Amino acid sequence: MHLNMDSESKHFVKIRGKTAGSVTSNVLSLAGRNVMQVEIGTEENKSIKPIDGENFANAAKIAHEQGMPLVCFVESSGADILEGVAAVHSWGTAAKELVRCSGKVPVIFCVTGATVSGPALLLGLADFVIMIEDSYAFVSGPQMAELFTGETTNSEDLGGASLHDRTTGVSHFIVSDLDEGKELIRELLSFLPDNAYEIPRGWDSNDAPDRSTPEAGDILPSSISDSYDVRDVINCVVDDNYILESRKNWAPNIITAFASIGGRPIGVVANQPQSMAGTLDIPASQKGARFVSFCDSFNLPLVTFVDTSGFYPGKDLEWRGMIRYGAQMAFAYARSTVPRVCLILRKSYGGAYIVMDSRYMGNDLMLAWPSAEIAVMGAKGAVEILHRDAGDEEKLSLESHYEEKLLNPFVAAERGSVDRIIEPSETRSEIASALALLSEKKERLPKRKHDNIPL
Repeated sequence: MHLNMDSESKHFVKIRGKTAGSVTSNVLSLAGRNVMQVEIGTEENKSIKPIDGENFANAAKIAHEQGMPLVCFVESSGADILEGVAAVHSWGTAAKELVRCSGKVPVIFCVTGATVSGPALLLGLADFVIMIEDSYAFVSGPQMAELFTGETTNSEDLGGASLHDRTTGVSHFIVSDLDEGKELIRELLSFLPDNAYEIPRGWDSNDAPDRSTPEAGDILPSSISDSYDVRDVINCVVDDNYILESRKNWAPNIITAFASIGGRPIGVVANQPQSMAGTLDIPASQKGARFVSFCDSFNLPLVTFVDTSGFYPGKDLEWRGMIRYGAQMAFAYARSTVPRVCLILRKSYGGAYIVMDSRYMGNDLMLAWPSAEIAVMGAKGAVEILHRDAGDEEKLSLESHYEEKLLNPFVAAERGSVDRIIEPSETRSEIASALALLSEKKERLPKRKHDNIPL
């Protein structure tokens, strides 16, 4: 099966083309850039032999050293049982080289069929995973699951594309077929540089950076407790009302997407009030932190839209380590050196306010709409805690006082927590101006072996 993504490619170099096995690799020209393409699994052979791990590791090494994106198509039954432990060892080598690519060159995997064991684990090391609808991936298959746990299941329920799309977050995108997958790869790469030492190329845009966005403010409902789709706000602000959303169906209470403003590619992070009132839980924290980290690695400015009432409460989340996962959001933003603009649309309460790239996480520009509420918690919750014995009428009066004295963004601006309070109509022009001003931003992190993210 030949998967050359660009049939018109003038440059096509096969790597280790005479070796046997199920892994093939080549360098091809895609949309004017060199890309290392790897195919894991052929029509004739989908099991992994020792030479296959070596071939993959070699391709990843070249991609890393030459600073070119690594794009892998995978359909594999795992290590060849008859090859013994040597087949497993070779995939340790492959994984090591893939880790060396991390944060240096973009790594994209497309799952074209059944992917099992070692090759499946590689998906967890990729920056982005695309799965074809009828594909599946798991570390241990249905037979092993039944043998060890007694559970009877099938490949689809255990590791189908829809499961990874909605439940595990392994898949970032679902496509209907291989052609759609290859087109998505082209689009994804258009937002990215070749490597961490370059900036995204961008493109000419006919959408004026100073375009007014009066419709953005009309999207917010009149009641602070009502929901809306934050995508509608984002679409108003970005070029051509278009975003490429990653992990759309996993952790839907937070949006992570690529877009552009004035032809400049950006990463967008936003609370989604339509889901769980935009609160942060464990999956949302993981999703947001990973995306922020990726954008920082590959020099994509970050624009964050905030509307959250806090972290989602509950015994289950706390017992599963909400503290650690919430810290991942803070960690990812705090270590980011790319230009960062944050806009508070409506609610911004408590610890979630801090970790959603607040001023104290080190953003470059903090904006707020007049509708913004910034505090430890909302007025109703605060009054219930501080004045639990008050009557209903008194509580209403206290809530109004709390909103006036503590919640409004002008108080935050007076304290330096907000740089500017802007009208919704000014949103695109303000963000575009900030990104233009910050385009030459250079920030050096302290020299050390590496940081220690709170996994």
